Amino acid sequence: MSQAQGGNATDSSSEAISFESHAMRLISKLPTREGWSEPLVLYKNYWFRPYFVQSRLRIENGFKPRPEDVILATNPKCGTTWLKALAFTVINRFRYEFGNHPLLFSHPQEVVPSIEAPSHENLTYLENLPSPRLLATHMPLTLFPKSIVNCGCRVVYICRDPKDAFVSRWHFDNKMHRGQCVDMETAFNMFTEGFSSNGPFWDHCLEYWRESIAKPDKVLFLKYEDMTLEPTKYVIRLATFLGAPFSIKEIEDGIPEEVVRLCSFEKLSSLSTNQTGEFARLGNIIIEKSSYFRKGKVGDWVNHMSEEMGRKLNCIVEEKLKGSGLVL
Repeated sequence: MSQAQGGNATDSSSEAISFESHAMRLISKLPTREGWSEPLVLYKNYWFRPYFVQSRLRIENGFKPRPEDVILATNPKCGTTWLKALAFTVINRFRYEFGNHPLLFSHPQEVVPSIEAPSHENLTYLENLPSPRLLATHMPLTLFPKSIVNCGCRVVYICRDPKDAFVSRWHFDNKMHRGQCVDMETAFNMFTEGFSSNGPFWDHCLEYWRESIAKPDKVLFLKYEDMTLEPTKYVIRLATFLGAPFSIKEIEDGIPEEVVRLCSFEKLSSLSTNQTGEFARLGNIIIEKSSYFRKGKVGDWVNHMSEEMGRKLNCIVEEKLKGSGLVL
């Protein structure tokens, strides 16, 4: 190795150490609250797991967005896996046949990477992806680095009834943090206070809703419940927004319906690739592939929460969204 090469390597290593030190110092000074299976920190009015804040700082420091990027944004457990499958299939429908599609062999979470995933610490993997990149995030809109805001990329956001989203999150977290389970009532009370990972839930939704009204050509706001009722209609709408509209012939040939069938909960959850194995490990936390497929049903909250709890959360959300035009 030449001296110049050695110097560059040393400089890069020093920069990485300096960044990590800065990030840890910042995180250590943030307000911290116990209650969930692991403590959360308050960063710019949102609660996060500490590693998320570290990832967010890393993105601001080194992620290079492109104007042709498409970012799928969601609050956790609001249809992320389904949206990833649909968007990936729509954008790549001319590359793959339905009978030999990547989604038959790979998990939807694997084909659309998250920009804040801790496994992409140096962001090299994301930088090496060809354009147009399809990326995902759980970041609130106000936490987007200016580089993303200014690049002009498109954002697709999907929200969900907060009651169903809460129940799904509670099951997911308890499965992920085995032996450190939080009971339903305790978790519900924290959620209604706005204290949950990436919460307050309603603020997260409201940010994207307002941006979709202000910039409808750049932010598409979808509702999980609407999409389950008319999936073909929304797949067509999604394709148009992504700049890959279905042709008249494609519609006549039933291609949108094929996309819906391939990406359906019933189809994807039945595949062995989605039912066995691990998706990721975060320290002692194991995320199994199957944990992303529980029920996917609208209104399943009634099987886990009392009517009184449902009314309480409805009232809180209605008050928080008052005057915005958004109804959840």
